[in-house]
Amino acid sequence: MIAHAPILPILIPFVAALLQLARENQRWQRGVGLLASVLLLSATLWLLWLADDGVLRVYALGGWPAPFGIVLVVDRLAAAMSVLVASLALPALLYATAGFDARGRHFQPLFQLQLMGLLGAFLTGDLFNLFVFFEVMLLASYALLAHAGGLARTRAGIAYVVLNLLGSSVFLIALGLLYGALGTLNLADLAQRLALDGHDRALARLACALLIAVFALKAGLLPLSFWLPAAYGAAGAPVAALFAVMTKVGIVAILRLQAVALAPAMPDLLAGWLTTLALATVAFAALGVLAATRLRALAAWLILLSAGTLLLTPAPASEAASAAAIYYSLHSTLAGAALFLIAGVVGTAEDAEDTEDAGEPCRRADAPVDGLVRARWIGPAFLIVAATLAGLPPFSGFIAKLMLLSALRETPAGAAIWLGILAAGFLTMIVLTREGCRLFLKNRAPAERPPAPIAWQKTTATVLLAAAGPLLALLAPPLSAYAERAARQLHAPGAYVAGVLGAPTPGTRPENRQ
Repeated sequence: MIAHAPILPILIPFVAALLQLARENQRWQRGVGLLASVLLLSATLWLLWLADDGVLRVYALGGWPAPFGIVLVVDRLAAAMSVLVASLALPALLYATAGFDARGRHFQPLFQLQLMGLLGAFLTGDLFNLFVFFEVMLLASYALLAHAGGLARTRAGIAYVVLNLLGSSVFLIALGLLYGALGTLNLADLAQRLALDGHDRALARLACALLIAVFALKAGLLPLSFWLPAAYGAAGAPVAALFAVMTKVGIVAILRLQAVALAPAMPDLLAGWLTTLALATVAFAALGVLAATRLRALAAWLILLSAGTLLLTPAPASEAASAAAIYYSLHSTLAGAALFLIAGVVGTAEDAEDTEDAGEPCRRADAPVDGLVRARWIGPAFLIVAATLAGLPPFSGFIAKLMLLSALRETPAGAAIWLGILAAGFLTMIVLTREGCRLFLKNRAPAERPPAPIAWQKTTATVLLAAAGPLLALLAPPLSAYAERAARQLHAPGAYVAGVLGAPTPGTRPENRQ
């Protein structure tokens, strides 16, 4: 069973989607989805425990060894990101079962296919199959974004689809150029061939630059980030919560490509420009946070802010920066998703969630908030999430920013990075304080009608994600130590190449080993 552990995170949501499509019964689909999410979380936690022994687990599908066949590669980083996806999926799906999933067809199987694409993107060891999983993830996300309808979702969905289709086209072009220059798309084999002479280095460099551009689009790097706040802000609360991890797919792809292939062969490919654009993204997102008038739009801009912050870490190609990025990814994804769910609950309390035009403010500035006050847990949950996102001690945001600032202090742009991150954190704190006062302290007059009830699924899901900030802070010593071990393994490209191109792990046919 251990030999097949790497494929379980992909197999579980795939089988769940097939079972859900077999019967269009809402209770059946919800039950299958929730069971699959629990199994997925259990499988990824098991995979995390297995990966922490430092052994690279290479699963060759069909017994075809790398670089000829499809391989899944599990290291500490891939296992950590898999756990992050599963930890996010369960509360987001639980929230959706309160009724959001019934506002359109096939939400449940699409949700599972989205998980399959996300997990496959983190686990694959082949660039072409990374493209395949990207497309599975994006095709599901197109439908999930439009779920429940609405003019704002249609507008945002069109821009989202067009830009990502262009990105997919560039991805295919880059893969074609790379295969033409090097004759391989397996990441380990690619790293090995880039280090050798005898190939068109200019063509290979162009292909790698195009790949970085595609991953930057997925991550939301300026000037390729204008689509993100509109798309995330228009999505339904559980969909936006799941989308919070999608930018991390592009960021992890850049980190892995840089550490395994580019740093040894093309160390100057990311030099200068990536850090500059990442800082510009941080500044742009901070201004968006300041200008946000809706809680859901504010959460979307904060996701972009976290993406810009994380994109500061690949260029230095250091273990400390990568370790900080891993911990920051856990913190920012879960806290951002929690804010999306809180925004959805606020809309429920005001009987206005997911209106026909999702672009309308989720509440009027002069609207009474008696319904919110009666749901007493919302205020403390918002306070915890706001403090976490603002980076206040003792929450995980403070620890994550401290790790980042310490890791990037000695880089050439260290002073600018410190200024950008601290200024963005200060603006975030101001805006979240303003939003909390507006929502929970202003106009406490009794409402003219009783507040809409909040389903237990929404309460449970939101509280679980809101608790992630304090929990990550309490577990900071073991988590940061794990992140350091994951970064150390990531920045050992020789071990990665030897592990993938050497003998596959058990689970493949011995006669196909090389």
